[in-house]
Amino acid sequence: MSDLDIFYTGMLFLFGACFGSFANAIIYRWPLGMSILGRSCCTQCKKQIPGWHNIPLISYFILKGKCSNCSAHFSIRYPLVELLTAILFSSVYFYYGWSWTTVEYLILVWSLVVCSFIDLDHMILPDAFTLSGIAIGLLGAFLNPERQFMDAVWGTLFGGGILWIVAYIYYIFTGREGLGGGDIKLLGWLGAILGWKAIPFIILTSSVFGTVVGLYLSRNSEDKMKAVIPFGPFIALGAVLYILGLKSAGLWYVDLFFPPIQ
Repeated sequence: MSDLDIFYTGMLFLFGACFGSFANAIIYRWPLGMSILGRSCCTQCKKQIPGWHNIPLISYFILKGKCSNCSAHFSIRYPLVELLTAILFSSVYFYYGWSWTTVEYLILVWSLVVCSFIDLDHMILPDAFTLSGIAIGLLGAFLNPERQFMDAVWGTLFGGGILWIVAYIYYIFTGREGLGGGDIKLLGWLGAILGWKAIPFIILTSSVFGTVVGLYLSRNSEDKMKAVIPFGPFIALGAVLYILGLKSAGLWYVDLFFPPIQ
């Protein structure tokens, strides 16, 4: 990497931390129907947090994870979300440099962080992200000379369609919903941005990680057959792995199992 690339990577890290702080606000406020605008405040004493107490990745440790007014503890997840978003932003630039695709991927990974943590907390994937993500993904494919519009269209249909089939078959055999509609829309959104060839890899990796975590949680659940975990974060993980280094593995997987479609 050149000195300029190192500089830009560092800048994207800082921007990512700031956007991670904004992500924290949305993750907390959106499901509660609160406005995502306005200054943050302590959830216990409701006192507004000063700007110098809300510096990403720094203020939490300076304040020792406590409110300066009432000493209520803040969750360690706040700086972790900021750090995760910062790493994702800098990693996207590291792999792709400056391009239209980089801009789309930055928007995508930030949105995936928000949706994943909302899903973990509330078992929902907001339509405002998934459905608008599909629309923005298709528009991006139309405007971005580095992508093909029809690949995005087929990606949306393949992504959303194949997960809908899996969910329907699961419902027929068990009488229970194994996947929510948000998961189906999420995969359609990823197909609109990453193309249909990314879908098999994302489904494979998310299923593997989801199964491992699900089995672990089931062993510690009182009702071992009905332990419920959100699948959205695992789909998001598969997408991030595909974007950041495993795209070649995903294309190899498609070549191996779908050669007639190539």
